[in-house]
Amino acid sequence: MKTLTVSVVTPDGPVLEDDFDMVCCKSENGELGVLPGHIPLVAPLSISAVRLKRENDVTLLAVNGGFLEVQPEKITILAQSAEKPSDIDVERAKKAEERAKQRLQSKQDNVDFHRAELALKRALNRINVTQ
Repeated sequence: MKTLTVSVVTPDGPVLEDDFDMVCCKSENGELGVLPGHIPLVAPLSISAVRLKRENDVTLLAVNGGFLEVQPEKITILAQSAEKPSDIDVERAKKAEERAKQRLQSKQDNVDFHRAELALKRALNRINVTQ
């Protein structure tokens, strides 16, 4: 069976390089499922989990934005950050979630609500990937 070589890279360096049967991720235009032989594609990614499937195993990554580049035999994910569940500090993510919720609930004029919403999405994504 053919596989896809998947390379996940962040500004801090490579996070993952391995072969998988299928990649599922959320682009800004909707959910994508990519199999070997897929037509070339570039898509912006939203803050979400990337599911990497190999036989009966599924590997999850918490990805915070970036781009997906698809070639027939290779996928490159260029992300602002990407974390394996084992690298995620769940307590820190829960504290970030609480801080973001408090900022969103406060009625102060100096709160950047867009930044707080993004922080909340990142925290929830990190927590969901570990469960």
